[in-house]
Amino acid sequence: MKVFINKRIPEIGVKMLEEAGLEVIFPTHDNLPPEEWLKYCQNADAILNVGHNKFDRDFFGQCPNVKAIALYSVGFDHVDIKEASQKNIPIGNTPDVLSRATSDVAFLLMQSVARRASFNFQKVKDGNWGDFDPLHALGQELYGKTLGVFGLGRIGFEMAEKCKKAFDMKIIYHNRHHNEEAEKELNATYVSFEELIEQSDVLSIHANFVPDQKDLFNASVFEKMKPDSIFINTARGGFHDQKDLYEALISKQIWGAGLDVTNPEPISKDDPILELSSVCVLPHIGSATIEARNGMAKVAAENIIAFTKGEKMPNCANPEVYNI
Repeated sequence: MKVFINKRIPEIGVKMLEEAGLEVIFPTHDNLPPEEWLKYCQNADAILNVGHNKFDRDFFGQCPNVKAIALYSVGFDHVDIKEASQKNIPIGNTPDVLSRATSDVAFLLMQSVARRASFNFQKVKDGNWGDFDPLHALGQELYGKTLGVFGLGRIGFEMAEKCKKAFDMKIIYHNRHHNEEAEKELNATYVSFEELIEQSDVLSIHANFVPDQKDLFNASVFEKMKPDSIFINTARGGFHDQKDLYEALISKQIWGAGLDVTNPEPISKDDPILELSSVCVLPHIGSATIEARNGMAKVAAENIIAFTKGEKMPNCANPEVYNI
């Protein structure tokens, strides 16, 4: 069975596939144009996909030989899950192994924004240290404040736990369902979406993105947030309207923002939001640790190997295919 991997991944995943007797195919170069990428897919039985290539009805129609897809990611918003399920194609993803790494970045962004770290680092790089000014570019402390989590799954739990232990923050959250573990372990309180945006001192997004949540965090939401609140997004850039976020920041409707994902992505180097002192933007590095990336490669390979054995993928975004 042929497995196409569109970009290099940690060797642990490749070795697992080869030791399972699978033929692993890599492209001749990175950043394949769409037509070349499609040709590789058309000659594969399974795909281990890195990045946000679209897997929609058109793709499945042009690649009838593809029987399984393993994503090198937790998110699967670039996959038409309904179409994949109708064609009985399991879609694997990589949850849990990057929860700590991604929550670390959310925690990092929160502190960087609170203390204007990016702005002050740039001053040092520019040779603009300046004299001591008791009132210049002050940050804020986080002790005892309220963290609001939108999407309290594993990553959100890790973020909440860090905030609870480090700053004794009160935890509130909004989910589709109650998280009993968080309520028991972290004394987290379930609130409505309106209460979440109104009560949070730090609002951090950790939900899986779906199309009907596009630009959910927009002008009407930002104007209801506290004027000293911090907005954190390490999930998907599509959750926030970036122009509205910029306007909310310059009009002081909210205090600051930390982004590991942007809208659009990648962000333009000329985007005015990058000039604001209470903003920190990272280039989508949530899972960028050796441990997390190795774990993702291992889980993605496990998903493919299980499929080739006629077994259920250990981590499957559309488990309903196994009931067909």
